[in-house]
Amino acid sequence: MSHTLLAPLQTGLDALRCGKSTPAAFSQMARAQGELLAALPPRYGEVLLGLLDRLESSALFAEESCSFSQQALLDNLQLWLDKTAQQLPS
Repeated sequence: MSHTLLAPLQTGLDALRCGKSTPAAFSQMARAQGELLAALPPRYGEVLLGLLDRLESSALFAEESCSFSQQALLDNLQLWLDKTAQQLPS
């Protein structure tokens, strides 16, 4: 994925995965990507915001709980980034 609008989110997600960021910091940064969200169909923004809401909620629990798997949420965010890259013009 090489689209410049996605670079901050990919960097932030990579930092979150390796423990150099927090779910709250990633979520705040992702929500501030107005230019990216404006370039996408509205459904992409809705899905991203839903994932961010769940990520923030998962941070309130232990690493894995019966309701939330932070690893699964991170995987879903990566999938969102990959699918979004296909929607944006090169």
